[in-house]
Amino acid sequence: MHTRKPWRLAAAVAASLVLATACGSGSDSESGASAEIRVFEADNGKVTIPVDPQRVIATGYAVPVLIEAGAKLAGISSWKRGLSLMTAEDRKTYDDLNKIAGDTAAETNYEAIAKADPDLIVIGVPAPVLGDLDMKRLESIAPVVAIGPTLPSAWRELSFRQSDAAGRAGEHAKAKAAYEKRAGELKTKYEDALAGLKFGHVGEYGDVSAGTFMREFGGSWGTNIAQDIGVTYYGEVKKKGGGSKDVSETPSVEELPESLGEADAITYSLEPDGKPGESVKYALDSELWKNLPAVKDGNAFGLRYTEAATYESATRTLDEIDKALAPLLEK
Repeated sequence: MHTRKPWRLAAAVAASLVLATACGSGSDSESGASAEIRVFEADNGKVTIPVDPQRVIATGYAVPVLIEAGAKLAGISSWKRGLSLMTAEDRKTYDDLNKIAGDTAAETNYEAIAKADPDLIVIGVPAPVLGDLDMKRLESIAPVVAIGPTLPSAWRELSFRQSDAAGRAGEHAKAKAAYEKRAGELKTKYEDALAGLKFGHVGEYGDVSAGTFMREFGGSWGTNIAQDIGVTYYGEVKKKGGGSKDVSETPSVEELPESLGEADAITYSLEPDGKPGESVKYALDSELWKNLPAVKDGNAFGLRYTEAATYESATRTLDEIDKALAPLLEK
């Protein structure tokens, strides 16, 4: 039985209702579950969606969120950038799911989405990228909620909204509680060691060919999780450019002393294998880096998993931060 039509009929009759029950009283529990509807506030406006979606399509940042939340997924886009952050169980789920798109919005397979017969489509890409999608075509298949990233640190709210849309807010709350418990433990553990220290961070999106490195400030990918245990990142971008550019910039490597000379300690992003990527290594190999006060003092720390964007994966990031900053406890 298709579960899509009952809510479509109800939505046409009563789209303004926050909660409604569609026509029909069949014994099929799955159909009954998806017949109840509500109005959801998404990036693309107010959308009428099932209360308990049974066949969800997820793309972009919604992929790891909804896998971890145990949503009833009928298909996902590729999410290669986050594979290293997945548990073995979540990786198996990812591998087994029907792939309806590549890693970019432009690689969306609309026929595959229609064939999956979804009752909800959760688009997890930044608002500017929505222009690469045929939204009208997607909306002809199922309700579409766009819930995409803004600032890097906004993954907390983003993951909640995505989980909520898929009817999995409860699972999200459990993961959030576990994360906050671990962060609280580390905040207590490092309170004295971090007191008064000003940190800087070197991210992984510099451009070696242009001779630049990436300086990340508070609220960026490489910093926002460490901030939850009490790390203080000083400074701000010279000019905000929207999104991640509000909390990061890419100065010339010659500006390392100017950018990070006041730092008492510096963190930098590592690849999943524990090694610095090309652009980070470019900065670390510079004599200017080696002469920074924080580096000379032995206060430069590499961090793995800095791109976590779910509570479950961010808990792994906390463990990595704990390992990296442990030497500070001895000072």
